[in-house]
Order: sequence, then C-alpha cells, then structure tokens
Amino acid sequence: MAKMIVNVEDKPRPSQLISSVIQQLLANIAATITVPLVIGLSSHIASAILGCGIGTLAYQIITKRKSPVLLSSNFAFIGALAMTYMNAGFLGIVLGGFLTGLVYIILSLIVKRVGTKWIDKYFPPVIIGPVVALIGLGLSATAIADLIRVDGYYYFNDYEGITYPYNLVGLGIGLITFFIIVVCTIQNRNKTISMLPFLIGVGSGYLIALVLTLIGNATGNTYIQVIDFSPITSIFEEISIESFLSLPRLALVDGISEIVNGEVMLDGMSVLQIVLAFVPISLVGFSEHIADHKNLSTIIERDLINGEPGLHRTLLGDGVGSILGTWFGICPNTTYGEAISCVAITKNASTWTIIATAFTCIALSFFTPLIAAFRTIPPCIVGGMCLALFGYIAVSGLRMLKHVDFESNKNIFTLSVIFVAGIGGLCLRIPYQLGLIDGSDLYGMVEWVEVTSIAFALILGLFTYSLCGFIEKHNLKEEANDKGE
Repeated sequence: MAKMIVNVEDKPRPSQLISSVIQQLLANIAATITVPLVIGLSSHIASAILGCGIGTLAYQIITKRKSPVLLSSNFAFIGALAMTYMNAGFLGIVLGGFLTGLVYIILSLIVKRVGTKWIDKYFPPVIIGPVVALIGLGLSATAIADLIRVDGYYYFNDYEGITYPYNLVGLGIGLITFFIIVVCTIQNRNKTISMLPFLIGVGSGYLIALVLTLIGNATGNTYIQVIDFSPITSIFEEISIESFLSLPRLALVDGISEIVNGEVMLDGMSVLQIVLAFVPISLVGFSEHIADHKNLSTIIERDLINGEPGLHRTLLGDGVGSILGTWFGICPNTTYGEAISCVAITKNASTWTIIATAFTCIALSFFTPLIAAFRTIPPCIVGGMCLALFGYIAVSGLRMLKHVDFESNKNIFTLSVIFVAGIGGLCLRIPYQLGLIDGSDLYGMVEWVEVTSIAFALILGLFTYSLCGFIEKHNLKEEANDKGE
C-alpha cells in the first residue's frame, strides 16, 4: 500500500485541505441525502447533512483524532426507519437511533473488557454475510417503485393497495443514471471519476430530466415534466433571510413536538416493536464497522482495531455518532466506504480534513437554496442510484462468504434458513391480544408485536449455526471415544 502524503496527525496545507474537503463532500453527499429521499422525508435532507457533520465530530473526539473516518446515513436502516415513521412518527425514529447507539456502546464496553476474539465465534461471516445481503435485497422493491415514477406521490385503490403511476420517461432517466454510475465506477483512466460515480450519475440524470422538463413546460406535455421545481420557487416567493439560511428540521425536535401535541404516544408494545426493528440491524452494522476499520487500517498502515484508538473507542464513537446523527438528523450513522476511498486515493489521512469536512456539512445544512435543489431530485433518479446502492449492499454481504466452507452442512443449513426466511419474508408475530378480527367472525390475533423478517432470519441463523456446532462437537466426542475403545 502506497504511503500517505499527509498522515493522520498532520495538518495539511490550505490548498491540500480545501481540495480534500471538496473531494470528501463530492464523494459522500449523494449517499448522505439518499436515506431521507428514499423514506419519503425530503424535508429532512438538511437534517441528514447536519447529522453527518455532528456525528463525525463526535466520532473524532471520542477516537482522539486517530481514525480518519467520516460518519453518515446508514442504508441498512432504511426499512426500519420507514416502518417506524409510519407507526410511531419521529418519536419512534428518535428512540430507534438511541437504541442503535446503545448497542454499539454496550459492544464497546464488552470489547474493552474481554477483547475481540469472541467476535468471529459469535458473528461469523456465514451469518452476517447473508443478513447484509438480505438488507440490500429487501430494499429492492423500494428502488423499483422509485425507478418508474417521476413525482413523490403514491396512490391507493381498492384492488392493489398502494400503486405508483408507471412513467416510461422516468424509467429511462433512472436507467441512464444507473448506467452512468456503472461506467464511471468501472473505467480506470481517471481516478477522480471512479471515486465520484454517484455524484456524476445523479448529476447527468438530473441534467437530462431538466431538459425534458423544460420542453414539457414549453409544450404543455405533462408526461415529460419530470422535475418539480416548487421546493425552489417556494423559498423565493417572498424574499427573506430564510430564502438563503434556515434551520434544518431535527428528528428530536419533531419528536418532542409530537409529544406536546399528543400526536404520537409510545406504549410498551410500540417500544418493543422499535427494539425488534433496530437492534438486529445494529448487530449487523457492528460487523460492517469492523470490516471498514480493518480496510482503513490496511490503507493507512496502522492497526485501528488492536492499536490506537482501538475497537472499543471506534465503536463508542460510532454509537454516540449514531445517536446524535439521528437526533439532530434523521438516521443512524455508519462509517462511509466512500470516505475511506478518498483517503486511499488522495493519500490524505489527516483527521483535520475529516473535521473540516464535518464543519462544512454543518454549514451547508443551513443553506436553504442547496437543500431546496436536493429536494427537486425526482424519484426516478433516486431509483437509478438505489439500483446500484442496494445491489452493492447485497453483493458486499455475499463477498463475506468467499472464505466460507460450502462443503460444511453447518454452513449450508445456516445459509439456507437465513436466505429462505429472509427473502420469503418470514416474520414472527407474537400476539398480545386475541379476539374477533374486524369485519369477520374469525377469532385470531388482533394486536401483536412483529419481529421483522431480517431480524427473524438472523435469529434463526444464529440458532441453526449453534445447534449444528453443538451436534458436530458431540459427534467428534463420540468418534474420539470410539477410537479410545
């Protein structure tokens, strides 16, 4: 691995600092704003950017500026966030972010006390890999729903439930966005282009959508009017300071507002539902955290896990960063592979660069025109980007299986139950109220707590792996006894 031009503790020259900050922003901003766009909370794009900055600063403080990592929106929680928002509002999201951070903090304390050897035993790749793949595959329907539409609305009918208007122009723009991302990533002539595929892809798709929308506006053809400019035009209807600077909407403030207005109340069952939605995914994120820091350790030629700052500090930083990223943003955070790639390509590992990037994110979150521009990105472009992003999540999970022994029945059965249960959508519903089901004479579950399919697949995988391991040990003992006789 080529040595760093600017090392972790070094202060880069002003020119190096500015260029590296711009590079980090360009590489990470597209992914950062994707989570609020996908879950239908474009009003919280500024919050996601703010959460990125605040979460990163917390991580840098806790790790004593020893790890050049930027934290931002975690895609693994998209499903949990969407479900929680529908059922428990922003208050549920605030609780979910706290639980996520709490899991990391508890794991940090365990690592500090007993070390890291237990991790491979209880969280082997044969369990974590397929669960990560399921997270990406589970989001595929969301990507396709966005890919075929050009507005942010959905419709209900009596026969199909939620449906989206199929727009062929939107599909075309979304696929163009996807293929530009592919080409930018695969080409190797220009390192900068290969590091900014999502920004270039989204920008190109937006430019095509802009041209078609302008033609549609001029000709009165609503079918090709892909972009809705109202987020931008609305802020300039009356020119004021808020047309240029405004406070981001924070999940914590929105959650408190829900309590004050009596809009949302969380009972014990609701809290349990949120626990079951966020905690299992946090355990999967724990494994990804380790993988990212191992990768970064190789790049900067320092052991961040067993050396300085140590896995216990990086986990603690990720946990606190996730809590703050959710409360002051909209989503738990995670270490970003794009940021790590920037370090590798620019050869700038200075944490001063990461801190400057964090402060820049905080500043940008207050800039109203930029946030309004992000809100005009049509769903079809988000769908094209997610076609690559969600697929990448799935494939990254499968890559964890490259050293798994597929001749082992223990591994085969573990993979089988995780994939079939997860892809098939097998959830566990635990009833806490039985009675007559509305509109029928049937007696059954009226109220229940649901363990999501991904969480249940993880539980079944852990149980299967442990059961098979116990039987294998028993078989070995019997064989040893037979030989002894």
